[in-house]
Amino acid sequence: MNRSIIGVVPLWDEKKNSIWMLPGYLKGLEDAGAVPVILPLTVSESVLKKAADFFDGFLFTGGHDVDPKLYGEAKTDRCGEVCETRDQMEAYLFREAVLNQNKPALGICRGIQLFNALLGGSLYQDLPAEFPGSVRHAQKPPYDAPAHTVRLLPESPLGKLAGKDHLEVNSYHHQGINRIAEGLEVMALADDGLVEAVYMPGRYWVWAVQWHPEFSPNDEISKKLFASFVGAVASRESTTPV
Repeated sequence: MNRSIIGVVPLWDEKKNSIWMLPGYLKGLEDAGAVPVILPLTVSESVLKKAADFFDGFLFTGGHDVDPKLYGEAKTDRCGEVCETRDQMEAYLFREAVLNQNKPALGICRGIQLFNALLGGSLYQDLPAEFPGSVRHAQKPPYDAPAHTVRLLPESPLGKLAGKDHLEVNSYHHQGINRIAEGLEVMALADDGLVEAVYMPGRYWVWAVQWHPEFSPNDEISKKLFASFVGAVASRESTTPV
């Protein structure tokens, strides 16, 4: 079996001055039939251009808060730590690989927020302060346990994939989509109205979710999500002229 090669954006640990990775991201992709490769954390355009050209698809992982300057706002004291290198790196990859080359991409947690910011939307810098409600968006361990329900839009790609109207999802974030970008369509909403999943119409396969399938890669919907992504990558590669 020919396995697609998917670039995975690394996580960053300031205290250890080190990149790292949650194994669930890699397991979800590998179990779905792909070869996941952790990317270097870099802003070198020559390196990133080579990566954008080489990899078949990209997984934009969770992690640091998105810098508010990406959506034209000043950083408040409720915004968490940002990683400027990640912001610049992911902005380049999203523009070159996703927008210019139409390669498939999956965004998780920070990923959904990043896609929205890069396409012209805005974020809540801190949900408890700016979007208070009864939904628990920042759960405590274990992170594979459901935290709240999301409503799936039945005609959306995710709604059709899941084959149901609602999902129980985990949740570990304090930021979220405020003003949704014009290039995105909603696929799922929390009970308080917060956007929980989006996709880019007209693109080969660009989806993002606010919850964390990497914490439960063996869950039925998590497996379907990773499989849909990897399947789209493989399908695109089989129909793209060499």
